[in-house]
Amino acid sequence: MASVLAGLKPESVLKHFESLSNIPRGSGNEKEVSDFILKFGKDLGLESVQDEALNVIIRKPASKGFENVPGVIIQGHMDMVCVKNKGVEHDFTKDPIKLRVDGDMLYATGTTLGADNGIAVAMGMAILEDDTIEHPELEVLVTVSEETGMDGAHAVDPAMLKGKYIINIDSEEEGVITVSCAGGTNSFIKLPVSHKAAQKDAALEIEINGLLGGHSGIEIGLQRANANKLMCRLLNLLTVDFDLACIEGGIKHNAIPNEAKAIISVNGSDVEAAKNEINEIVSQFKNEFLTADPGLEAHIVDTKCEEVMDDASKANVIELGCLIPHGVQAVSLDMNGLIQTSTNFAIIENGHDTIGFMSAVRSSIISEREELAGRLQILADRFSAVNEVSGVYPAWEHKVGADLEKLSISVYKDLYGKEPEVTAIHAGLECGLLLAKMPNAEAISIGPDTIDVHSPNEHVSIPSVEHIWNYLLALLKAVK
Repeated sequence: MASVLAGLKPESVLKHFESLSNIPRGSGNEKEVSDFILKFGKDLGLESVQDEALNVIIRKPASKGFENVPGVIIQGHMDMVCVKNKGVEHDFTKDPIKLRVDGDMLYATGTTLGADNGIAVAMGMAILEDDTIEHPELEVLVTVSEETGMDGAHAVDPAMLKGKYIINIDSEEEGVITVSCAGGTNSFIKLPVSHKAAQKDAALEIEINGLLGGHSGIEIGLQRANANKLMCRLLNLLTVDFDLACIEGGIKHNAIPNEAKAIISVNGSDVEAAKNEINEIVSQFKNEFLTADPGLEAHIVDTKCEEVMDDASKANVIELGCLIPHGVQAVSLDMNGLIQTSTNFAIIENGHDTIGFMSAVRSSIISEREELAGRLQILADRFSAVNEVSGVYPAWEHKVGADLEKLSISVYKDLYGKEPEVTAIHAGLECGLLLAKMPNAEAISIGPDTIDVHSPNEHVSIPSVEHIWNYLLALLKAVK
């Protein structure tokens, strides 16, 4: 297969990213890529370890003159969010990502790209194989299942790591050094439902799509539409007599849902009235999101259904869906522009006996995260539903005056002649979990300009990848 990225800089990094893109690496399907990275390290003759969770650690001795310098851990995750556009034929369990270059940007074709976080892995591999790079003792730590709950970081044994400085390459904006991030948790409310035989003689499938979606920790403040919320609102506003057969939407807990679907049963005599009313409601939605999400669309097709929810179940599903919060809940007054607390109503899972409602809660304030999670628990209790809490991870607290932060600022100024932005982010990073296990370590997070992550429009700036690569090499050389 001909290389798409041949000749582009930085060649070594993009070469490895292209290799990774040929290996399926959705969260939970990382065995092949983990084995690939492990073999890469062993083939270089480096100490390479794969733990039971499939995390990989590859160690490289310090280059000459750096033997007594504190060790550095270069860290990223091997898994990617797997989202594709409607109508795109792509099996994330076996198909390679189809890369394409558009100007200075690198995209996939109809799917997520996986630059989040394949670029970090590729940079780690490029450093490991290049003996001309000056650096302290290195440990390249590549974790699994970051996107579904940071399972790999949870499983890391700190006794296996020696480094003092952690350089995480999972940020998405060049010129920004991240020194703190939010913590989070997931809530999965399982609402019991009962069914009855469909008595109405027609059915309609309603689909809301065309939305931008995006990373729920990065784009949550852009007020993009949430397909799950819109579908629940639509059903709540619908005055035509209908029964609800099914409802589903969203794919990943950390992606703002860009599609949702419901099937309703109506009397044949009400079909046209139902279609007209649905279109009128959707036109209101389009007006609301004219700027934030201009691609919003709805499609209605005739279908069939033999079974629908009973009236009580229908009412509970619609009401709970309308009441589940979504979006920014609080903004920091201490750091300008930082979202402090949010929740993403991420998934509606249609089961026969239960309808599942998944929400991802984030906050840099533990008490606010717990309060928001508590609200979801109250909702679950009021609807006699079960609430499963998972994926709890700590916030990464800023260590004021840390040596690594000061060094990273100084190196950036020397290299690019300007001050970097030092910030906290609302998205979760593995640094919080790792530092909780390694209290004497320090961490920063950096990364190239990566846009619309967790969506099929995900793309990364190729020049920015080169800039961050050069910065990383300069930073390693400056550690003394």
